[in-house]
Amino acid sequence: MSSEIEIEDLNAWFGEKHVLKDVSMEMEKNRITAIIGPSGCGKTTLIRCINRMHETVPEARVEGRILLNELDVYQEDPVSIRSRIGMVFQRPNPFPTMSVSENAVAGLKLRGTRDRSVLAEKAKEVLMAVGLWDEVRNELNKPGTSLSGGQQQRLCIARALAVEPEVILMDEPCSALDPVSTMRIEDLIYRLRENYTIIIVTHNMQQAARISDRTAFLYMGELIEYGPTKRLFEKPENELTERYISGRFG
Repeated sequence: MSSEIEIEDLNAWFGEKHVLKDVSMEMEKNRITAIIGPSGCGKTTLIRCINRMHETVPEARVEGRILLNELDVYQEDPVSIRSRIGMVFQRPNPFPTMSVSENAVAGLKLRGTRDRSVLAEKAKEVLMAVGLWDEVRNELNKPGTSLSGGQQQRLCIARALAVEPEVILMDEPCSALDPVSTMRIEDLIYRLRENYTIIIVTHNMQQAARISDRTAFLYMGELIEYGPTKRLFEKPENELTERYISGRFG
């Protein structure tokens, strides 16, 4: 299995605060990688470094290399990188002034696509991909914010898919959702791995165990253990990992 993302000796800071320390790991193509660890361990910072969102924060800086199919993302245009590495955030964030269909293709419009038939076709395609089309086909002109929380999150995933990324980053995408909506998002994530490489930050270890192929455990900015999810949860190699997944801290 080839690696889609390679991280080499990654260090990240917010001002003087050293939040990631010499992290090195590889994420495989068309696989789901889960990142777990207690609050403040660097999970979100890690994925924000991957698509260069970390550097948008004042006084934030990064050292090390991140490769996307052997291309150094820090040597490329950040806008181009963010179209190739999509992001889905913790809380659904459809654009409030846009309709459902406009939200779905907002990224395409920002990139200059103006042909209405092209936009309409792409909107249908990505809404179908996230299992939302049949639910909203008669509500395409309503505000995206009029949908339920779970529907809004699927709309945001559709928006990420519309620009045809290679990798999708998800930062606790189910933390604001009810159990039924969470199940639908998990099912969707699992289906999307057929066409995308997915990296998901989650505070829910059961979720990581259910849907991921590989799991990384971060603690105080360091990568403590990384490996196949089943092995990591059933036979962790590091005592700190075992203590965390058994609920003895965190």
